[in-house]
Amino acid sequence: MGYMPLTPFGRTVDAVLVKQQAAAEQAGLTSAVSKWDALRELAAARKLYGLSDRDVSVLQALLSFLPGKMIEPQPGTPVVHPSNRVICERLNGMPNSTMRRHMAKLVQAGILIRRDSPNGKRYVRRYQGDRVAYGFDLSPLALRYAEFSQAAEAERVQQARIKQLRETVSLMRRDLLNLALCGAAERSDLSIWDQYQDLAQLTARSLRRKLDLGELERIQDQLGTALSDLQTHLEPVFAQKLSTSDAQIEHHYQNSKKDSFESEQAVKPAHAANTESKDGPGYAEKASAERPAHRETPPQPAEAPAPCGPSLPLRLILAACGEIQGYADGAIRHWADLLRAADTVRPMMGVSSAVWEEAKTAMGAAEASVVIAAMLERFGDIRSPGGYLRHLSAKAASGHFTSSPMIIALTRREAA
Repeated sequence: MGYMPLTPFGRTVDAVLVKQQAAAEQAGLTSAVSKWDALRELAAARKLYGLSDRDVSVLQALLSFLPGKMIEPQPGTPVVHPSNRVICERLNGMPNSTMRRHMAKLVQAGILIRRDSPNGKRYVRRYQGDRVAYGFDLSPLALRYAEFSQAAEAERVQQARIKQLRETVSLMRRDLLNLALCGAAERSDLSIWDQYQDLAQLTARSLRRKLDLGELERIQDQLGTALSDLQTHLEPVFAQKLSTSDAQIEHHYQNSKKDSFESEQAVKPAHAANTESKDGPGYAEKASAERPAHRETPPQPAEAPAPCGPSLPLRLILAACGEIQGYADGAIRHWADLLRAADTVRPMMGVSSAVWEEAKTAMGAAEASVVIAAMLERFGDIRSPGGYLRHLSAKAASGHFTSSPMIIALTRREAA
């Protein structure tokens, strides 16, 4: 192309446009660039240049008019000259005014250069083998490809950092809410737990929006300070729970050994009786005395909630299962109150008396009451409450069931 015009036809020219054209012409790049690679890098870094996804779509339509896959860096060489009507057709019927507005943003950002003819038309002519084209010059995509690549990489790094920080803030918010609920259940004498729960709820509301890196870092600092203070208040609770858990574990081991010892004592007299002569004196009396002792079953423990009850405190269970409060005569303050509320609500849930008695026998009255309260929270999701409770009773009879995971799951669902 002999002479490349600097000003568009019928439009005003500002200093930014002239500066961008001069910078494009002075670039020393000599190798061609894939037009789709250039488009991909520019699309990744479009926010840094003030472009939207619609602007990139218009640029993609213009690139489709360029023959081949490569863009030559020489200004005036990669010029496309489609009419506005053809461009709008390739953009699936975009209005002409909308297309021209997006085209103006691409020109203003220095992505395109207008090479207008003397009458403003877009066309190509050949003079003795020399090609002269008027239209949109795409050479800045090749000339600024390195710049676009660096900006796109920086944008990808920032987006990865935002994603990682967003996950971190979400986990910290969950821990803050769960620890605040635990503290409210264990140390109700303190009035600081509400502010931690409010901070967790406000953080969850903020995470619904698209936050930038600065906002996420500020929220992370707030949650980190709150978690540090909260753990300081909960240290006595954790220390007490740790010692109590050790005592409970030792107590369970003593019970298992004691049961084994009693079973051996029950078998030993019968074995000793068999070693005596059947013709000896007193054999019939000894045999009749030993048979009932060998056949009798150990006494069933009373349905006392506290000794065989759940490992979680009652306050934490009521915080996760609030629906059971509506079926109690008053406030639930003791395990007996929870048992009476469970007795009241279980017929309404479709749990028969036989299934209920089986559950109390297998789990204990307190554990069965907790299960009823947890089932009431998820009553809409349970297809057969009676069959579900019978299944849990069978697991409890084999020693493979505890209600703690159910309560923890409900607590997490409230915190989500």
